[in-house]
Amino acid sequence: MNLSDLRGILSYIARFRDKIFVLNIDSEILASDTFHNLLLDISVLRSLNIKIVLVHGISVHIKQLADELNIPASDLEGMGITDAPTLKLSVLAASRLSHEILEGLRDTDQRAVVTNAIIAHPAGILEGVDQQFTGQVERVETSFLEDLLAQGIIPVIPPLGMDGNGQTFRVNSDGVALEVSEALKAAKLMFITTSNGVRGSGTLRAQFSVAEGEDYLKKHRQDLDKEMASKLRHGVRACRNGVARVHIIDGQQDAALLSEIFSNEGIGTMIHANEYEAIRRARKKDIGAIMGLIRESVEAKQLAQRTRQDVTERINDYFVFEIDRNILGCVALRLYGAKQDACAELECLFVSEAHENQGIGSKMMHFIENQAKIMGVKRLFALSTQAFNYFQQKGGFTEGSPDMLPAERRARYMKSGRHSKVLFKDLG
Repeated sequence: MNLSDLRGILSYIARFRDKIFVLNIDSEILASDTFHNLLLDISVLRSLNIKIVLVHGISVHIKQLADELNIPASDLEGMGITDAPTLKLSVLAASRLSHEILEGLRDTDQRAVVTNAIIAHPAGILEGVDQQFTGQVERVETSFLEDLLAQGIIPVIPPLGMDGNGQTFRVNSDGVALEVSEALKAAKLMFITTSNGVRGSGTLRAQFSVAEGEDYLKKHRQDLDKEMASKLRHGVRACRNGVARVHIIDGQQDAALLSEIFSNEGIGTMIHANEYEAIRRARKKDIGAIMGLIRESVEAKQLAQRTRQDVTERINDYFVFEIDRNILGCVALRLYGAKQDACAELECLFVSEAHENQGIGSKMMHFIENQAKIMGVKRLFALSTQAFNYFQQKGGFTEGSPDMLPAERRARYMKSGRHSKVLFKDLG
């Protein structure tokens, strides 16, 4: 770890102190060899005064009990009908698993209690079929959980709820985690699974806004397995209803929880409220981040050479794409000529490698185009040695010639020897 990594971690610590994180842990993770490491990560979070609520699944343990006791289970995932035998298995599995969690937390010097904070009612008859002992969360005993958190105690919540008469219902753990995170106004809801997030065409989707998540569910629901679709759906709703960030991570990876929370890139998929992302004008304090962002691309000759002094002198021309106060992309707009025949250059467009193919580059490119229009620019141009296809396909640029450049820019073009392709777009 270098000093810049440590500075980044310290900035997160200050931001998250005394905040509430709701962790929804799949039963497969609880049954894996990595569960103890996850408990150590939780202990680290508690040492930083981050308040933790644990919600857990039980499907793997229901199957184990069904095999041990030779009792058929009607539903393993908590998304279908729960008959009386399955409810019995659910209560046994929840009791066994909650106790194992308490043992593990005690081993890491954490205080915890299993709670009955979920008030539920029957799911009823859906599409003509009685769901029997499957329930829906009616409300969360918020003050009960808040009192525990104020005492430094970790509430452990199984996927069971009770009605006013003490009748127990099985409820889906994703739904429980959603309701708890909304009720407690949690800063984060984290789904800890056996998958490191949403993948499209084999590529990890590092982030979704609420609108992007909803759109993805509409278009790709058939491509998602049932569990991932549930987590994405519940995550989108959580962000729509006040939870700032939702994360879907692979709990089998070493230090997965800490890597997701304390790094800019993360390791899984994050869903964020719409105010989360922003393109803003760069400030002097951003210069170091911009230089660090583009360094490798400059060394690889993908971007033109820029010194720190170059960026400092023109800092007002630069814009950054910021996620959770971390700079993941940059772009600059340089104006040439008088207003009546002004043209401008889109330059230094770059996105961090970990966030490529997420649409950030396109957003910055279209942002710069709008800025140029506001400034009265008639023609926007860009120079590129390797990304010219991107400008043409994503930005609607057309290939031109060096003769189209303003005299000042043409002189620098000839002197550089880079032989970049000249691309332009008339803004009208």
